[in-house]
Amino acid sequence: MFDRVSHSVSASLAATSPANTPRPGPARYRAGVTDLTALPPLLLPAPRRLRTLPAAGSPASTPPTFTEDASLPAEGYRLQIDAETGILIHASTPTGRAHALRTLAQLRLQYPDVLPALRIEDAPALRTRGVMLDVSRCRVPTMPALLAQTDLFASLKLNHLQLYIEHAFAYAGHEQVWAGVDPITPAELRRLDAHASGLGIALAASQNCFGHMARWLSLPGYARLAETHGEFDFYGIPRRGPFSLCPTDPASLELVTDLLSQQVACVSSGLVNIGCDETADLGAGRSRAAVEQRGRPRVYLDYVRSVCDIAQSLDARPMLWGDVILGEPALAAELPESAIVLAWGYEPDSPFDDWGQSLGASGREWLACPGTSSWRSFTGRTHERRTNLDIAVRSALEHNASGLLITDWGDLGHRQQAPIAQLAIAEAAAASWNPDVPADPRAISLHVFADSSLSIATWLGELGDADRPLRAISGAPASDGSVRALRNASALFEHLHPSGADTALPQSATPWRETLARLDALQQTRPSGLAPLLTDQLDHTLDVARFSAMLAIAEREFTSPTPPELADRLGAIIETHRRLWARDSRPGGLDESTSHFADLTQRVRRTL
Repeated sequence: MFDRVSHSVSASLAATSPANTPRPGPARYRAGVTDLTALPPLLLPAPRRLRTLPAAGSPASTPPTFTEDASLPAEGYRLQIDAETGILIHASTPTGRAHALRTLAQLRLQYPDVLPALRIEDAPALRTRGVMLDVSRCRVPTMPALLAQTDLFASLKLNHLQLYIEHAFAYAGHEQVWAGVDPITPAELRRLDAHASGLGIALAASQNCFGHMARWLSLPGYARLAETHGEFDFYGIPRRGPFSLCPTDPASLELVTDLLSQQVACVSSGLVNIGCDETADLGAGRSRAAVEQRGRPRVYLDYVRSVCDIAQSLDARPMLWGDVILGEPALAAELPESAIVLAWGYEPDSPFDDWGQSLGASGREWLACPGTSSWRSFTGRTHERRTNLDIAVRSALEHNASGLLITDWGDLGHRQQAPIAQLAIAEAAAASWNPDVPADPRAISLHVFADSSLSIATWLGELGDADRPLRAISGAPASDGSVRALRNASALFEHLHPSGADTALPQSATPWRETLARLDALQQTRPSGLAPLLTDQLDHTLDVARFSAMLAIAEREFTSPTPPELADRLGAIIETHRRLWARDSRPGGLDESTSHFADLTQRVRRTL
């Protein structure tokens, strides 16, 4: 899913680094590209304080000297490089020392011969800086891919990791649920936990314990636990169950106890995300009488408190998605004191300030949770994502959140390619460490994508806004008839896979032609000489985006390209999707993921 990050680390650094520091490969610079040594230090995240020194620098091969300094914060460090003293690292903890070594590794990548003379004093703005990866929407990364991702996160100085799990864990006694999924096994989760812990990353257990349980409840052995198998309203979109566990059935808690006990035993962080989000069907079925008697919020809270009690009985601190609680602010104070609320919102107007004030008043610890905006997009949504991240970080700082957790979902088959999320995660890592300095796309290009032209991050940002003019006029119409922006999807994605929500995708072919022209221009300006896998991923992303625009034009103008041409393009897209999947994802979810593309075949045939 993620390429292993390429760094250049000298033999002397490798000898002095902890054994669990990511082991990078050599950097290869191509003729005619940017002269990195002529640039100021490109560091990711940018240090809180960096001062260049008038003295000469030090050979990159010089081993660092370490000094303990109890006055520095736990994650802080001071790094000084000059000809007289060589490389000095001051830190109060092994974590601070590891962060200093990561900064030094990035400097050595940029300056492979002689390091510049400088002094860095650094520490993060937010205590928890995490990422959540969705492994339950078809794409379960291979073990090498999971370890490589963790290496990347450590290089970005992230310190928290979650895998979003509904059914993709090999629970003993529940084989029918994960059969054919190629789930993460207990041994693999323990291995990932050990790897992450060695890099200073806390891996939380994660199991949705209320809603999003359809994979379980659709099976005969679990159907009796469902809230409903009938119809319900999912935030304006009609749905039919099952979806949530019935909160008034004691057997629901018996299942939750079994699942949490198995997974919590595999991680050392003492943290577990119990989910409990988007319980839209609550009260639509078996709990209707309880909801009528006690009210929906109270039924929800009583069940969630019971799940928190289960987690605490396993010596695990519960975390839960905050959407339902934040809709009833008075209830947040009734959560167990140990509960950590994950306040998520993925749009530019997500009210993180309001949530922060409410959670601050409740006394509950909380994390601000923006999104990568990679899902339901193919290309990403750069403008929305960056605005969303900015307000999340600012609100986290203002309202004393313990940190930030950027979420990367995989709705409808997790078909977006890894670089779309990588850019977002790198920007989130930068913002949560040093929010006063915008993430430098040149540093992201070098340290995340091993691109010595220093331009791919800027290009990816432009790609994520290729259909922004379309998104701006594709949302649900306002009550006064005005047009609003599309939410939670790019227009290119919504066109291929309509959500069922009220949208207003343009019926004129003109804005689709304009979008296709921007995609064509981006195809011509994409940096060359990138790693082969990265090149393939970006080619595929462009192919899918251009196919959506072409199909929109053909459906509106009934002209070129013809259905056979579109069918050929779709066939090639499916073939490439399957080939790229095999590079870093397990085969279990591939057919289901591919089916979302295959469903378009009949639509293409109906174009004329």
